[in-house]
Amino acid sequence: MVKKIDKKAGARPDLPGGLFDSQLAQSVRESAQQIWLAGMGAFAKAQEGRAKVFEALIKEGASLQRKTQSAAEEKIGEVTDRMSAMAGDVTAKAGQHWDKLESIFEQRTAKAMNKLGVPTAKDVDALIKRVDELAVAVARLSKATPAKAPAKTAAKPAAKAAAKKSTRRSAPRKARS
Repeated sequence: MVKKIDKKAGARPDLPGGLFDSQLAQSVRESAQQIWLAGMGAFAKAQEGRAKVFEALIKEGASLQRKTQSAAEEKIGEVTDRMSAMAGDVTAKAGQHWDKLESIFEQRTAKAMNKLGVPTAKDVDALIKRVDELAVAVARLSKATPAKAPAKTAAKPAAKAAAKKSTRRSAPRKARS
């Protein structure tokens, strides 16, 4: 009673080919064909005066529609779950590849900067620590001998100035012409 649809005749060129090749699509096509035929038969019977048969066919059609809709929704849910799982896997793999690429980039950049003599963060931290230690040592020394240090520094410039004056006086003068 149910006529099978030729797969090639039912294909639409504007939709992806894999969509109509699946079992779900085939089931939906068959159900649609059955509903159409039931409707046509019911219409013919109704015209002949058999309204009760027509109403029974409508009920059967509604029942069949509910079944096909629930089957379609179930298949769509399964496909959605599989696609979500695949997307999660792809995202995780992509993240791993980016981490690996970032690590390689950091290693090569550090190697190039080392060849150029650019200090690393560890080197700078060590220098900062050393400068802090020296600042503390200088502060201790300046507190221990505050009176002697200024006297020595003041005497040196005065001695240098006197030495400059004496070298100027001892140098012979040029005669004017």
